[in-house]
Amino acid sequence: MKLLAPLLLAALFAAPITSTFAAGDQAASPAASAAPAMAKAEAPKATKPNLVLGESKFTAVCAACHGADGNSGAPVNPKLSQQHPEYLVKQLQEFKSGKRANAVMQGFAAMLSEDDMKNIAYWVSANKAKAGFAKDKALVSLGERIYRGGISDRQIPACAGCHSPNGVGIPAQYPRLAGQHADYTAAQLMAFRDGVRNNSLQMNQVAAKMNKREIDAVSDYIAGLR
Repeated sequence: MKLLAPLLLAALFAAPITSTFAAGDQAASPAASAAPAMAKAEAPKATKPNLVLGESKFTAVCAACHGADGNSGAPVNPKLSQQHPEYLVKQLQEFKSGKRANAVMQGFAAMLSEDDMKNIAYWVSANKAKAGFAKDKALVSLGERIYRGGISDRQIPACAGCHSPNGVGIPAQYPRLAGQHADYTAAQLMAFRDGVRNNSLQMNQVAAKMNKREIDAVSDYIAGLR
């Protein structure tokens, strides 16, 4: 009996301790499983572009210079149709901030919210771009050589390496060039070369090595790409 009493006491004390730990484990389990669910619920959702608002804002702000559907008829103003929307948003943001210098575009971009930029970009990018064409037969062959193969002895890379052989570019990285007005493309290359446009170090470095004849040639070739 003397031996039995201590054993009974030990059993009595041990039982609550064991159940306390078990209850603690069970209580912690729902909390642990709820944490990921709460984190998932709190994650912000990306808003989809509103194409109806995009068309309305484009018509009010952009169409006068870039055409009703983004196919500018003026050689000095770029075609925007079928351009990658991520690229368009980035350019509008940089016009607004002043990183890309252009007094006219900075004024227009200043009126746009982030949602406006996204809505406009996704609407106009869905419109089909009208084909362009090269004009100068004497220059187009030089332009093709530069675009496709670069100029190795001066370390000028091929344009096709980033903008693709047919000029469609790479979404969110490199813009579509195919069919773009030669006057506009040449003006941008000159701006990169002369340090007037400074929102792409890569393009500043490439254009700095090109002379005007080479710039005109590659711009004319790009206009005829399909």
